[in-house]
Amino acid sequence: MFFFNPMFLVFIGPGLLLALYATMKTKSTFGKYSQVGSSRGYTGAEAAHEMLRRSEISNVSIERVGGMLTDHYDPMHKTLRLSEQVYGSRSLSAIGIACHEAGHAIQHAHGYAALSLRTALVPVTNLCSTLYVWVIIIGAFMHRPHLAMIGVVMLAVAVLFAIVTLPVEWDASRRAKIAMANAGLLSSQEAGHAAKVLNAAFLTYLASAITSILTLVYWLMQLGFFGGSDD
Repeated sequence: MFFFNPMFLVFIGPGLLLALYATMKTKSTFGKYSQVGSSRGYTGAEAAHEMLRRSEISNVSIERVGGMLTDHYDPMHKTLRLSEQVYGSRSLSAIGIACHEAGHAIQHAHGYAALSLRTALVPVTNLCSTLYVWVIIIGAFMHRPHLAMIGVVMLAVAVLFAIVTLPVEWDASRRAKIAMANAGLLSSQEAGHAAKVLNAAFLTYLASAITSILTLVYWLMQLGFFGGSDD
């Protein structure tokens, strides 16, 4: 039962349920407030630009990118990329998401340590997330606990990335909420509605972190490192 242990689903079940709820909540909240226009008339791109301008950041470009909710900040190229639903939209959802991404650009400009760490972890995390399960399985199949442990360490890197992501995303949303309310981008009531979009989106990162931690605990127990067996 090592390769297809139903206990795996028991372990990660809470994380998967939270992830499902977070995804549905994010889509429904984004959809709801994407139908509500802002009274101040800013588009997502204009709101992000204004937020950067007020922070005296002039070396970050803002680009349109395809896909839905593909918005992100690229620290390597100092580029804020906004999706079609955000870039030119004047909705509360668009402004909230755009300001959140601008928050990442401000983090980068101010040398926010957690963002620097997350950026540094990206390439190694991508590799570890892809290979860790195969390293664990091969190590267990060949009865090489040290090899299996290497796989666990690779998984731990992915867990670290998920954990570091939490303060990064929370802080970016905090900056966005302050800017929306204090910089005149939205009215106070509108800013509260836009904040709901950001809060829902944060749940997806929280669910990812919880699922990653539970997966790590499962493999540690499955391999007998604590409280489990190595059969």
